[in-house]
Amino acid sequence: MNVHEHDGAVTFDVLVQPRASRAKLGPIHDGRLKVAVTPPPVDGEANAAVIELVAKSLGVAKSAVEVVAGASSRRKTIRVAGISRAAIEALV
Repeated sequence: MNVHEHDGAVTFDVLVQPRASRAKLGPIHDGRLKVAVTPPPVDGEANAAVIELVAKSLGVAKSAVEVVAGASSRRKTIRVAGISRAAIEALV
């Protein structure tokens, strides 16, 4: 999985599965962390659910998590401020 640590933040790639039966993180798929969320990909609902799930799983505020690339795609890059690379790798 591609995890990059810089400027007090970590970026990593995810593959989003909208309209899942339940929200969950993992496994790794094609080098990306799979993120299953229940909302459909309409009006940013799935992105909001991804941010909420990642923030809750890492124990950070939702404001520390942002989608930096792929906002309208299933393949996204997520940036999380205030954590280390080890915290991301521990999710898997």
